[in-house]
Amino acid sequence: MNQPDPTRREFLMTSLLLSLVAGGAALASSAVAAELPQGRILVAYFSRSGNTRTVAGQVRRALRADLFEILPENPYPDDYFETVEQAQQETERGYEPPLKETVADIGAYGTVFLGFPIWGTTAPPVIRSFLSAHDLSSKTLVPLVTHGGYGLGDSREVLAQIAPAARLVEGFTMEGPQERQTIEQVMEWLDRLDAR
Repeated sequence: MNQPDPTRREFLMTSLLLSLVAGGAALASSAVAAELPQGRILVAYFSRSGNTRTVAGQVRRALRADLFEILPENPYPDDYFETVEQAQQETERGYEPPLKETVADIGAYGTVFLGFPIWGTTAPPVIRSFLSAHDLSSKTLVPLVTHGGYGLGDSREVLAQIAPAARLVEGFTMEGPQERQTIEQVMEWLDRLDAR
């Protein structure tokens, strides 16, 4: 499993997200935990800005799970707006980008926590690729979703459609810092500077 080194931002985000596992690991004591079968747990995630990575890392630590970062073979652009445009085109065409790698021993896991941000009110195309590339039949599938204020969109329906034989349970949803809002605030500030 690939496990990137934590960054300062992830450390700070983890500190802010301790409520996720406070009080004796909230996930482990929640209704979700009662639905988890015994056996190995995988936390697979895709993250653009790091918010979902932080949530996935916290769940991995709390549950002593294996961690797998979902990456497209060709990375999304660094530029936020280019990524938005590309993801929108991929979603509209139903395109599933090739993955950089897959989980070779997916059959060894009874539970898969699947972390991803909401892009354009749905799961990112690379998440669709991950679901299509892995047989999650009979596995418990737990979404870990971050979003910028628009909620889950149709992401649960996407998971149910692409992995119909998985046992989809209620997951974790969190509104994260909004990259678009930050960019807009910076641009407004720059516009004011230019006006002087």
